[in-house]
Amino acid sequence: MKTQQDTAVFLLRIALAAGFLSAVASRLNLWGTQSSGWKNFVHYTAETNSFLPPLWAAIIAILSTIAELSIGILLLLGFQIKRTARYASVLTLFFAIAMSISFGIKEPLDYSVFAFSAGAFLLSTFSQYTWSFDHFLHQ
Repeated sequence: MKTQQDTAVFLLRIALAAGFLSAVASRLNLWGTQSSGWKNFVHYTAETNSFLPPLWAAIIAILSTIAELSIGILLLLGFQIKRTARYASVLTLFFAIAMSISFGIKEPLDYSVFAFSAGAFLLSTFSQYTWSFDHFLHQ
């Protein structure tokens, strides 16, 4: 049972990291023709945060990209997992709420943003993280 839980926690951590890093890679055109690109991301950021002044879109896009890149790398490495997972949960919850306000509840449900946020919150609740840099440091 313990090995299954360790495996599940590891896979959740890697899946969350991959989700964040893939989104950043798409903005930076690292996925080639499948990339969204930076310009499209700033436009989508403005649409998602339609309740804020449009001039804020570029700043929000930059800050969210830095946050997502940092969270993705830290989760992938397994460093400061508990804290990083909490930040990931809050960031994605804010994203889901903004999507809900601007597009309605269907959009964040279709893209599983609430599930992503809940998964990150769940990851933050574990007391140890086998197969991580944190585990290595505490041995």
